Amino acid sequence: MKNRWRKILPFFKKRRKYLFAVIPALIIGATVFFTLLDNVRTDTYDIQRFAVSEETIRSPITIENKQETDQRIREAVDAVPDRYSISEEVTEERLNYINEIFEAVFKVKEEHDEDAGEAIEDIYREEAVELKALLSEEISSEISEDVFVLLLQQSDAALIEAETIFSQALEEVLNQGIRVENIQSGITNVDRAISYSDLNEELQGALIELADFAVVENSFFDYEETAQEKKDAATLVDPVIIRAGETIVREGQTITNEIYEQLELVGVLSQEGNIYPILALGFLAAVIAYFFGYESFQIAKNRDWSILPIVATVLISALAIFIMKIQSVFFDQSNALYLVTPIAAIAILLKILISDRTAIRLSILYAILAAFMFNNYIAGMLHVEAAIYFLFSQLAAIVLMKKISERLVILKTAIGLILIHSAVIILFLFLSFEKYTWFDVFLYVGFGIAAACLSAILAIGILPLFESFLGTLTDMKLLQLSNPNQPLLKKLLVEAPGTYHHSVMVANISETACEAVGANGLLARVGSYYHDIGKTVRPGFFIENQMPNKNPHDLLPPKESADIIIRHTTDGANMLKAHKMPKEIIDIAKQHHSNSLVQFFYVKAKELNPETEESDFRYPGPKPETKETAIICICDSVEPAVRSLQDPTPEQIDSIVSAIISSKISDGQLDNSPLTLRELKTIQHSICDSLKGIFHSRIQYPKEEGDK
Repeated sequence: MKNRWRKILPFFKKRRKYLFAVIPALIIGATVFFTLLDNVRTDTYDIQRFAVSEETIRSPITIENKQETDQRIREAVDAVPDRYSISEEVTEERLNYINEIFEAVFKVKEEHDEDAGEAIEDIYREEAVELKALLSEEISSEISEDVFVLLLQQSDAALIEAETIFSQALEEVLNQGIRVENIQSGITNVDRAISYSDLNEELQGALIELADFAVVENSFFDYEETAQEKKDAATLVDPVIIRAGETIVREGQTITNEIYEQLELVGVLSQEGNIYPILALGFLAAVIAYFFGYESFQIAKNRDWSILPIVATVLISALAIFIMKIQSVFFDQSNALYLVTPIAAIAILLKILISDRTAIRLSILYAILAAFMFNNYIAGMLHVEAAIYFLFSQLAAIVLMKKISERLVILKTAIGLILIHSAVIILFLFLSFEKYTWFDVFLYVGFGIAAACLSAILAIGILPLFESFLGTLTDMKLLQLSNPNQPLLKKLLVEAPGTYHHSVMVANISETACEAVGANGLLARVGSYYHDIGKTVRPGFFIENQMPNKNPHDLLPPKESADIIIRHTTDGANMLKAHKMPKEIIDIAKQHHSNSLVQFFYVKAKELNPETEESDFRYPGPKPETKETAIICICDSVEPAVRSLQDPTPEQIDSIVSAIISSKISDGQLDNSPLTLRELKTIQHSICDSLKGIFHSRIQYPKEEGDK
């Protein structure tokens, strides 16, 4: 069993760094899942037909009401009238029959007019028989002999006029289309045209009888055209869609049969919950957890695997989710209260406490969550406007806070946020199809202004909590600590002015060196101010504070002098702890001498006692563990060494800096620091450049006569 644990433990030790990603991811993933559960889960209702609804019910999904769509299609199809096509062949045939009749009448009349002068009734009868023999069988069988007799009795002029009137009337009626059911109305129309003419009564009577023969069905049912018209009508019917969020029944409204079917269709009457939205939410939470875990791992990696930045990021993200959730409770489709959400405060905190990159990446995640959070608890809906508004608000806050020099920068950022919020809100209003009054415009813009102000207030109010309780050291905190009016700095200036000047010099050199290798230059500067604060306990025992020819160490044994010198690191750390200074500043005070040797007093003690132990004259450490502390350790040794020279030359500066760095490397004082040899070379060049600028040659101005 022990052997098994011996094999397992190394496996976990090698991968324990991944806990910086796994644990935050699980926390945020679970928070997202349970927070959004109400937003994607569909509520079900136990409702009976014809009952009164106790609450307003909206559709949780977008779905087609196929039953209603089919009913509308049937109504549209039934409304399409039958299509008929007019047969031009029949029309032409009937007109040809009439033309044939009159041509035959004219021919018979012409023949008999040459044979006999005047005709009597019997002669007309004979002519009518002759006429029928000339005509088509259909004409002769359908038209009575009396009609032919009457036509033969008319003059040529009357016949010509009769043919013209009859043909025009018949053609007009036939061109309109004659169906079986309206043959009689067609005959009536022809008869009306004849009766309105100037023809004699006998000829009108003959033509009216002729109309009964000429007017026939020429408009026939067109199955293909009718079917196509019905198909087109069905295609033009839009499907009846029930939109997600659409109100199906309002509170106090009676549940009619139609409403009940709609409720059943959208699934709110089913007692079996729909598991698919829950699965989708789980997938969303997993994706967000993955990206959050990845970002947490990068934060931990960049912060030397410190847990505090991860805790801060998790708490800030939880705060963002909590703020959005609370705001979504009061949000409704009839208002735009999501515009008041102070989401920009979250981006401000992340930028100050963590980094720009983290703030930007997490801002995108928060915007995605807003789309789900402000869906008015309607599964399947996304509030895209809220997501866009939140994204612009957070990105604007990140961009506007370019340089964090004081807390008032947050208030200045709020002014920029007011402009961005107003612009985005007006853009939404202009793009909307709804009509807004000027009151609505001012109201919504007011919401945006309130969000900007609340974001600034919230950020300023919460920031000290993270700085104090989490021990997070921000640039703002460092800037506060760098104020010369800080009690410890005033104490250093008054009681140990030489040390104060030394600390300022080290601060200038180390800040530049840190920035050259990508370390925190502001932290190095502030840490340098406080690194020798322990010397204020016995300021006179340190050479930079001593008066000429007054060295108290001349009266003390080497070991006691070394103890006083060494003790200033622990004294300084204790003083900083008593004033509740950040851990990073305390570490600089303890580590800035590493475990170096107080060589001057060690040599003196060695001369008095060859058995002297070197370890008794070394600082207790620990060795520098960060880039900033290691650089301060180097600069703290370099600055007094160069200052001790009389008019140092650039070559002397280069030689001293190189020797000190090499000495610290060979002595193992930088073993625990993350500095690489390449970075040490860069630091060396930076320190040399800074010292050459400080100790550059000065022009000797000539004295005027009388000056001494």
